[in-house]
Amino acid sequence: MNKNMTARIFIVVIILCISIVYTSFTNKMNIVEVFSNKKEVPIYSVETEEKKIAISFDAAWGDEYTNDILDILDKYEVKTTFFLVGFWVDKFPEKVKEIDERGHDVGNHSTSHPYMSKLSEEQILKELNKTGNKIKELTGKEPTLFRPPFGDYNDRLIKVCRKNNYHVIQWDVDSLDWKELGVQPVVDRVTRNVQNGSIVLFHNNAKYVKEYLPLVIEELQKDGYEIVPISELIYKEDYYMDNTGRQHKEKNKN
Repeated sequence: MNKNMTARIFIVVIILCISIVYTSFTNKMNIVEVFSNKKEVPIYSVETEEKKIAISFDAAWGDEYTNDILDILDKYEVKTTFFLVGFWVDKFPEKVKEIDERGHDVGNHSTSHPYMSKLSEEQILKELNKTGNKIKELTGKEPTLFRPPFGDYNDRLIKVCRKNNYHVIQWDVDSLDWKELGVQPVVDRVTRNVQNGSIVLFHNNAKYVKEYLPLVIEELQKDGYEIVPISELIYKEDYYMDNTGRQHKEKNKN
């Protein structure tokens, strides 16, 4: 390799490093975080030999079907997890209480439904605390589960959540109910893709939720799955994450 080529490569590397550092500062990102080899991941699913899964509902834009969902869950004796946005909590405080009173997890889904990876640590804390405090005032319980809007996250978000006693939750089975493709596509997509430890994503105001939810539950129970809240599915301590976001019990680590 001649000297000119070596010099060019050196210049490219320097420019790349400057670009990374500049981007990290403009996004208020910690430099250590930029160059760290360890990638933080949220919980997408849980490694378990038990036939247990969790289903969850994100609530942000409406309340038309929430009573029906709660009645269906009661009928099949199923407990789930609801992730609530702050402005939904403000609009439907009695529903927040009812979700909790019926035995379901009440999780935090931010205050204003932003892209969390674009926020500073201070802004993340504001999004967490404002809605977290509202949920606690209504239910008497500190929320410990957080689902980032749009599934958008970065290392900073997960670290801030961890410091504030939150587990960041994603999903490994997306029902795609928001696409309004009909009942059977949702049923098929969920029942064909779940496995032990899966977390399923639904929305409380999806158009066909009253029709598909009973069918999904019946199929899953028929297949021997126990449906539990996310708080009962995940490990709270002595665990590690693989690079797919699957949570493993520490004692099983090779």
